[in-house]
Amino acid sequence: MKQVQLAYGKTGLPVNVPDSAIVIEPRHLPALADDKAAVVAAMRTPQGTPPLKSMVGKGDTVAIVISDITRPTPNHKLVPWIMEELDHVPRDNFVIINGLGTHRANTQEELAGMLGWDVVNTVRIENHDAFDDTKLVHVGRNSYGSEVYFNKTYVEAKFKIVTGFIEPHFFAGFSGGPKGINPGVAGIKTILDFHNAEMIGHPLSTWGVIEGNILQDAATQNCLMAKPDFMLNVTLNGEKQITGVVAGDVIAAHREGCKFVKETAMYAVDEPFDIVVTTNSGYPLDQNLYQTVKGMSAAAQIVKQGGAIISASECSDGVPDHGNYAKILKMRDTAGELLEMICDPEFCLFDQWQVQVQAMVQMKADCYLFSTLDPQIVKNAKFTPIDSVEATLLQLCQKIGPQVRVAVLPLGPLTIPYVRGN
Repeated sequence: MKQVQLAYGKTGLPVNVPDSAIVIEPRHLPALADDKAAVVAAMRTPQGTPPLKSMVGKGDTVAIVISDITRPTPNHKLVPWIMEELDHVPRDNFVIINGLGTHRANTQEELAGMLGWDVVNTVRIENHDAFDDTKLVHVGRNSYGSEVYFNKTYVEAKFKIVTGFIEPHFFAGFSGGPKGINPGVAGIKTILDFHNAEMIGHPLSTWGVIEGNILQDAATQNCLMAKPDFMLNVTLNGEKQITGVVAGDVIAAHREGCKFVKETAMYAVDEPFDIVVTTNSGYPLDQNLYQTVKGMSAAAQIVKQGGAIISASECSDGVPDHGNYAKILKMRDTAGELLEMICDPEFCLFDQWQVQVQAMVQMKADCYLFSTLDPQIVKNAKFTPIDSVEATLLQLCQKIGPQVRVAVLPLGPLTIPYVRGN
């Protein structure tokens, strides 16, 4: 046996796995020696736009869109560095918009943890509300027939900046770029269209795919209807340290960042595995069961049909208790019945996309979950709760026999595993 450190919560989880297990991780990149210097240089020599400072007038209102607490974007660094670069603009002219999509609003203490008290105490911050029509404005209609509504404060700002980080994404190919705007500051009607069953179920709506990915295309079309004037995205390693910076045009710079991530995060295997152990890359991504589906989806790319996925995800924030994820899971008894219900054109309920992806995973493999959740809550979500990753892995290995093939994804969805030829 050999020990592997799984990303779990804030502390990690050491587990023993068979010596023959294949450990799949992104190619480790060291943190930039001087991340602030790299970010400042990117803002001053961006791709596809003039330098940031030269684009913003002293009297301009500046909206900075950030990702919420479920993402490890180093907002506490990026936002102050942006404001330093724009030091000719009074702080009263800035507004930070927390791009929640459909997630819950973050508390004052959470915002302080994300941004620092200096920013929280001196800059206006708005938690985006996708459900309040009075805070939204219509900006257009995309080629898929979706009416596009965005945050009114964002749209009306004289100068728009979007921040974020780029990682593999289970149906948009990669995060960051246009996704910071859509669904980050989109209205619920637009988000529902963006995540509808046809979009999610498309074969190219998957990890690491940009070209032909209709979800990424919809995000791009929508974003361009109220295009951010400047984008600042970073890439991170397993320790959440900055490894790269792209800045400038929201499409050109983002695509360059995606290429960089793809080179470090893609991992080919020759054949599927009987058992895949995965995580949701630890805190903050493994705060709830809803987000945990991402790590399971990564594992599903390389598990055999009828195989097993063991996921370690702390879920310190519960299921969570907001949204419709848990409600939808209770509407049918099996994964197959859930898929049938969601794919019915008459069915439309926000959070259905996460249940759809989960059901697709569960149609392929048995799913076991190690977490801090009450076992009954895990069962209600149609997963099998376990007390030990090691004991469950050993039991499954013994059941399959000496020919068992095991893979481990210690960082979960930060890696894009795939079967060679697929």
